[in-house]
Amino acid sequence: MSDLVVVGLDNGGTANNATVLDRSGRFLVDRLVETPSRVLEGPAVAVDALAEALDGILLLTGVARTRVAAVGLDTPGPASADGVISSKGSTNFSQPAWRGFDIRAALQARLGLPVVYNNDGNAAALYAHHAYFGPDAHERSSVSAIVGTGLGGGVIEGGRVVKGAAGMAGELGHVFIPMDGLLGEGQPVPHCNCGYTADAESVASLTGIVNNLLPYWLTRYPEHELTKAESMGRAAKLVRGYGEDGDPMALAVFEQQAMALGRLFTIAANFTDPGAYFVGGGVVEAAPHFRQWFLDTVRAHTLLRAEQAAVATFSLVPDLDMAGSRGAAIAALDAVRDA
Repeated sequence: MSDLVVVGLDNGGTANNATVLDRSGRFLVDRLVETPSRVLEGPAVAVDALAEALDGILLLTGVARTRVAAVGLDTPGPASADGVISSKGSTNFSQPAWRGFDIRAALQARLGLPVVYNNDGNAAALYAHHAYFGPDAHERSSVSAIVGTGLGGGVIEGGRVVKGAAGMAGELGHVFIPMDGLLGEGQPVPHCNCGYTADAESVASLTGIVNNLLPYWLTRYPEHELTKAESMGRAAKLVRGYGEDGDPMALAVFEQQAMALGRLFTIAANFTDPGAYFVGGGVVEAAPHFRQWFLDTVRAHTLLRAEQAAVATFSLVPDLDMAGSRGAAIAALDAVRDA
């Protein structure tokens, strides 16, 4: 039926973001619509909160529930391709009840509607891909890196998310990257919270700034104002503002992050040879001159063959605060069309 729609639900640590997508590919919501996610209250309460988010977005758009063909859901990882939260839990799903919880199946049972699952990095990557390529999306490929507390991402081939056998494809943050020429003199090899050393997330993430980059660079700039911050975590959240103002130490931090992403994309170029490379995360929310500098630096450190450079493009993930829900909705619409 041409009047059917899908709903996209982006689940986060504090809020759910919802959108509605019609069968023609038009979003019926042009802004961020958030409601509390209540994930800290456990799975049952959180699933109810997702159901309430769906009801709220339908009320806002004036769409009858009977028109909803499917729901797209994304959550932070780690989780399986089918939406089973890791047996070790995660930052957002910290209570024991979340460990091994099948959030996709639980929401599907609660709503009585098909639910299509992706992790939040894959959903944002899918939206970036479709927003950039438009009608040609299902004929193109891309790789996205989303810099946040960790480093998320996604690999898109033929307009679809590449998930892999265990659902862990596109975990770009935990790809090992060369550190030779990236680290400063005497800078320790960075460690990741996952237990790896020298992976992309150990550099290109807020956690990487806190644990690895700032502790080193503040020793190189001992008179810097950020040495007076009450904690390294607080200093890390302030460093982007200094970067926007051209502060040398902050630019050194972000140059290392951009170099790490460039090396990550270089590896991706030799595996998937994508048509586009997207960068998302906090840098997208920065001042235009700074985010363009960052993207240009990523591009400069991505080594492509001449044939690849002639056809590949670099861009920022658009509408970042809505990218998750919109990508989740696109995945749901594709599933409906395939049915």
